[in-house]
Amino acid sequence: MASSKVFSSQTTQTDAHPLLRPGRQRRRVMSKDGHSNVRIDHVHHWRFLYLKDLWTTFIDLKWRYKLALFSATFAGTWFLFGLAWYLVALLHGDLLVPLPPSANHTLCVANMQTLTAAFLFSLESQTTIGYGYRYISEECPLAIVLLIGQLIVTSLLEVFVTGTFLAKIARPKKRAGTVRFSQNAVVSSRDGKLCLMIRVANMRTSLLLGCQVVGKLLRAQLAAEGESFRLQQVNVEFHVDAGSDSPFLILPLTFYHLIDDASPLRRVALAPGRDQDFELVVILSGTVESTSALCQVRTSYLPDEILWGYEFCPVISLSPGGKYVADFATFDRVVKVPGLETPWPGGGADPEKGRLEESLKAPHSGKAASPRNMKISNV
Repeated sequence: MASSKVFSSQTTQTDAHPLLRPGRQRRRVMSKDGHSNVRIDHVHHWRFLYLKDLWTTFIDLKWRYKLALFSATFAGTWFLFGLAWYLVALLHGDLLVPLPPSANHTLCVANMQTLTAAFLFSLESQTTIGYGYRYISEECPLAIVLLIGQLIVTSLLEVFVTGTFLAKIARPKKRAGTVRFSQNAVVSSRDGKLCLMIRVANMRTSLLLGCQVVGKLLRAQLAAEGESFRLQQVNVEFHVDAGSDSPFLILPLTFYHLIDDASPLRRVALAPGRDQDFELVVILSGTVESTSALCQVRTSYLPDEILWGYEFCPVISLSPGGKYVADFATFDRVVKVPGLETPWPGGGADPEKGRLEESLKAPHSGKAASPRNMKISNV
């Protein structure tokens, strides 16, 4: 196996808690559902940086703010151009002329004598409603120029705001919610070799193309000066039986990482000492078949979520009609592997972890023990 690359980043400690706190209650860099748990502080002129990239800023806005911005954009332009139309009428003297106007004075906008009427004319012009009651005159060039300017400016704003709406809706973020990782990782023997295994499933009938599963082993180390933490990242390779390239994720698959002498899990995570301070982040990337958009799904595992001496229960069975059935009721269930009782190196039994393992054990009867259940090879 090729040597693993190591990436390090350093941050100054701003409170009494490290990035990955040792002990039972460890803090995560990545949550189980794939969201970042990193707070960014002391960025100079961050508002200016966000305004320079308005497209990404507007797409990343939460829906409640985006809807408010959408409404404010239209209502604001209607009102601002309504003021402009009212000012044109005021400068032209239309507001001082009694109705009906004399033959010696031509109004810039007919039937617009108040600010409310100017607002309604602005709304009608921008939305191209055109009721016909208010209309501009060819005798007022300033009104013609203002109408052209309003239509150009508001069209650009509508394209931008509507484009951010469509881009936000089209993001494959919700598609990632239909890809599921196992709640725990397991370590057991596979073909006579010690492996760390995770289970991944696509819960839609549409496929993910070109899937890639990679892992990052994160460790927080106290720097030499004792005032900052260095977050070390080590690549962890995952495979299926057919290799690591483009697995066929039509049924739940088990990805495994071989824990050998070159594995970062043996050299880093499985070092002597029970209180290990690390986090295994697993990332699945693929292309959505229906939209061709790139989709990424993330999760993470802490040491307490890696179960030693267990393997996943089968989730694939055959229906009476001859179809393959993926039963997600047993997706997270594990079963004890006889002869592999090794706990984490350097430590004894953990009661809390034992209770977790007991809760995930498969029942002695049911589908997991049915002769019609089977394991599907990934070849």
